[in-house]
This record gives sequence, C-alpha cells and structure tokens, in this order.
Amino acid sequence: MPELPDVSLYLEALTREVGGRPLRDLKLLSPFVLRSVDPPIGIIRGATIHGFARVGKRLVFEFGDELFLVVHLMIAGRLKWRPNVAAGSKPPALPASKLTLAIFEFDHGRLYFTEAGSKKRASLQLVRGTAALKSLDPGGIEPLETSFAEFRDALTRENHTLKRALTDPHLISGIGNAYSDEILHAARLSPLKLTRSLTDEEWTRLHGATRTTLTDWVDRLSREAAGSFPEKVTAFREGMAVHGRFKEPCPVCGSPVQRIVYADNECNYCATCQTGGRLLADRSLSRLLKDAWPRRLETP
Repeated sequence: MPELPDVSLYLEALTREVGGRPLRDLKLLSPFVLRSVDPPIGIIRGATIHGFARVGKRLVFEFGDELFLVVHLMIAGRLKWRPNVAAGSKPPALPASKLTLAIFEFDHGRLYFTEAGSKKRASLQLVRGTAALKSLDPGGIEPLETSFAEFRDALTRENHTLKRALTDPHLISGIGNAYSDEILHAARLSPLKLTRSLTDEEWTRLHGATRTTLTDWVDRLSREAAGSFPEKVTAFREGMAVHGRFKEPCPVCGSPVQRIVYADNECNYCATCQTGGRLLADRSLSRLLKDAWPRRLETP
C-alpha cells in the first residue's frame, strides 16, 4: 500500500499536472470503485480542482463548495498520467483496460486510476464539508508535524509492539509495512518490543528515526521522479535497508536480513542491529520446527 512518502509524491505530481484545472469528465469503469451516493458524483464534472491533500494514506481532490473526492489506493491501486500528444507523435502506452477503475479526463490529458488483482479494494468517495472529510480520518498523529511528547503519548496510548503501533492509523498517520521496517532498523529497535517498555533514550531514537526516514524518502522519491509523474510506486525500493531484503546483507553490519511472516504481511529486521542477535519467532516456521527453532543468529 502506498505510504506517506509515496502519497506525497503523488500529491506533488498531481498538483503540477492538474492542479487549478477543470475536470472535464470522470468515467467510472468499475461498478465497485465508487463508495458514495450523496453528493452525486456527476456534480464534479466540469468543476475546477483547487488543490490536493492527504488524509492518512488517502489522496484528496479539493473542489469548490467544500466538495472533496477521496481516493483510497489500498494495496494495489495506482494513478497513471497520460498527457495528450501532438499529431504524429507516438502516444505513451495506456494501462491495461481490465486494470482501470476510473478515468479522469482533462483538456490536456487523462489520469487513470488502476488496480492490479481481482479483490477491488481501491475506492473513490465524494463527500461535502470538512466534517465529512474529517470523519474519514482514522485520527493518527502526523509524524512529521508533531512534537516528541505528542509522538510518545500517541504510541503509548496502548501497549502494543512497535511494529503494530507504527502501522496503526489510529495512532500515527501514513506509515505502513514498508516504512515501519525502515524506521525500526534506523532506530535499532526490535519490532516486537512493547511501546511502554522503551527507555527515554530509545524513544529519542525512535522519534528521530521516524522523522529522518520519512523525510529522506520523500526527498529521495521526489529527486528520482525528476518532475515526471510517478510510474513505479512500490513498497519494495532499491536502497531500502531491510524491507523486502530477506537473506540479503544488512547495509550496516552485513548480517542477513531476517523476517517474520504473519497473515498477509511480513516484518523484516536485522537481528544484529535490532535484537542483539536474537531471532524473533516466525509463527509458521517456529510452530513447524518447535524446539529446533534457532534462538539466535548463527555466526560463522
């Protein structure tokens, strides 16, 4: 699922490409994509987009008369911009029609809302008024805008593991599976450490790592896009320290990156940097191996 750095990149690109322009038409190609009825979606056809915002991991198109179109990409939803081309020029490849949920038409191009897979979780929702928009916000703090005290208070509201706390949108906004792995590696903290057990020094490391990791990736993705519309929005990026790098060497110590698999997700970490060499129990493997499950990272 696109997280804060990826959504920020989309906001930057959308503002550049279609901000201040009228939406000539909106074609809905999937019967499941629109999750609202009132106000009717047709009301924004011809309306000018005044700006964009982020609510958690959602993108918000801001129209006049307090109308907000909320785009929730979920796991596999993506946006693809295709500008109009001059006569005789080769047009850019279009997204596969079976993946396209909706098409936003402008005078100078089209914005495609796509979703890979068949579960159709991505959605559009049109609401009126700031109160209605706020009701869609899970309520987590903004990690790049809050103080150290607010950060600590939010994450200790309940005694969860750090991994769960960082990915809970009711506690902190915009962080998911990928960047929580990167944050915890940068902070040198175990993903299974409980929030209420952290020392003052560990809280300082976690707060600093959260801000630095997210800011660095926002800046990096913006530089890599170089003014073009983002086409490769993914949770697995070159340059990540541990996320998606199972068995590859940790960039800090060289130890193989470990993982814990649970439900539809996995947690990646470095045992040497984050857990003092202790291997965290993978539920499926440890259940299978039982007493044979290794407790510590084997070193040559």
